[in-house]
Amino acid sequence: MTTSTTTGTGSTSDDRPPVHPSLSEAGRLLCAGTYLDSAYRDRVIEELYVHEERIVAPSYGFDAARVLAHALRARRAELGWAAGVVFTWFAGTLLTGGALLVVAVPFLLLGIAAWLASRGRGAVGVLSRVLAALIRLWAGLLLLTLAVVALGSGIQILSFLRPLFELLSMLGLDPFLFASGGGLREGGAVLWVLAALAAVVTVVGLQRGHVARVILHDLNREAYARPEADPAEQAAGVRFAVARERIRREQHAQLIMYGVDDPFCGAGLAYRPWHLAVELRPRGDRAAAEPPELINNAQILERIRPRLEALRVPTPHGSPQAQASVRDRLRELVIDECVFLPAVGLPGRIPQLFGPDVYEEQRADAVEEGGEHRRHFLRIRVGGWDENLVVTVFVRVHTQGRMLMLEVAPHVLLPVSERFQGADDFAHRHRNNNRFAKAVSAVGRTPRSLGSSLATLFGGAASVWRVATAGHRGALPAGPGLSVREIAAQSDGSLFHLMDLDRYLKTIQERVVVGVKETLHEAGWHTDEFDQRMVHVAEGGVFIQSMNHSAFSVGGSGNSNRVSHHTNGSNGSGR
Repeated sequence: MTTSTTTGTGSTSDDRPPVHPSLSEAGRLLCAGTYLDSAYRDRVIEELYVHEERIVAPSYGFDAARVLAHALRARRAELGWAAGVVFTWFAGTLLTGGALLVVAVPFLLLGIAAWLASRGRGAVGVLSRVLAALIRLWAGLLLLTLAVVALGSGIQILSFLRPLFELLSMLGLDPFLFASGGGLREGGAVLWVLAALAAVVTVVGLQRGHVARVILHDLNREAYARPEADPAEQAAGVRFAVARERIRREQHAQLIMYGVDDPFCGAGLAYRPWHLAVELRPRGDRAAAEPPELINNAQILERIRPRLEALRVPTPHGSPQAQASVRDRLRELVIDECVFLPAVGLPGRIPQLFGPDVYEEQRADAVEEGGEHRRHFLRIRVGGWDENLVVTVFVRVHTQGRMLMLEVAPHVLLPVSERFQGADDFAHRHRNNNRFAKAVSAVGRTPRSLGSSLATLFGGAASVWRVATAGHRGALPAGPGLSVREIAAQSDGSLFHLMDLDRYLKTIQERVVVGVKETLHEAGWHTDEFDQRMVHVAEGGVFIQSMNHSAFSVGGSGNSNRVSHHTNGSNGSGR
């Protein structure tokens, strides 16, 4: 397997780089998630494989190509198992003279109910769940009646079942060989139905066992650390090889092609972005301040960088060995620069656009300009909790007409979905469970097996059809539609996660503010306005001029211990 030479991992002064994105724990969990969540898997394939015209969103702390490889492998496996389930139902229907279809009807209803119960939120969600409950009740009554009749009790068929049986009989099927007065003409039909259902249960159980084996053997930590032997990439075809090359060329590039509606796609939730504009006024204790043109953007950023890099060095204590063993994630702080360019307007996909030469040319032009479309940022990133908590701070400085504008846009990627985090636990529990428990689990999933298998086969065919007919490959380039890391993130983090997030963010922002302030002071300019407009909140943290549509912080009066989108200016900043 080949990897891009531009990984965006950076380096540290004490030779402590973060883990390579293709080997991170967060990436491993995302790969496992493609086997556990078919909806997530389909969105990964749609974004990275079907929509070839879309630029790949930046992949902070993981390799999107490996996630796509496992998504495609998971879909191939699920299509195979779905075909096996449908074939088993079909064969059982033939062997039972159509009697198995009587069981299939309530099973399909249960599948529809499960789908409805997971759809929508708010009033729509309540309505869906109520409808799902009614459908489950109907299916339960159907199954109960069939069980009573199958036991040969001689009870008359319930009136609401007669139309169903009559309809199937008109189609040439004689379910359970019912007589007009109820009961069974041939008790052997029940045995055939039970045998067919047992075959379906077996296939369903084997499918779950296959998922557990993949997670245990192909996606355990030791196997995932050997990307060159990843079976998902080895089994992929030519089309994936092209997609893989494209993804690895774009996902860690310093030139970020964005969509106007979501320029920071991939970085996560905006976490209280702020900006500050101050006028440059000479101090009275200096004979003459440096001309504003000498205080350029690049100079200010270069004064900030050493202060940030110093965060990588542990505080001296004990022996050198003890100091070197400090595990603070700030030691793996990544500092680089990036340039944002809109994807709209490109005549076509240009691979050379993501090369270092083009970036350096764009950076030289963008760093000193205040353009609307092209924007230059200093990018500071911390990947905590094995890249499960990623804090990225984008810093932009611009001087114009004796005004200095400072923009800081923190973003956070919260930990990967709890279901994905539990992939190893699921696999071990399944492997070590007894046969009776596995059988019960398979029986519980059997009612939904036919409906979900048909939906899987239809979805796979629809995806192939879109690839063949939608013309995405020849479309004009577009910005990312979504980030496969963002859609797999939890909606909240633990208190430990939020404490670390707050510590990383406050530490980085303090160094940025002090760096700008000292640069202006040393050049002979007033810094009083910085002090006047700083607002001290919660544990002495610095927060400057909150913007609308930001997010809550941790600690302090009126703040919430969670990260969530905010829709008005009342965010408890103390402003």
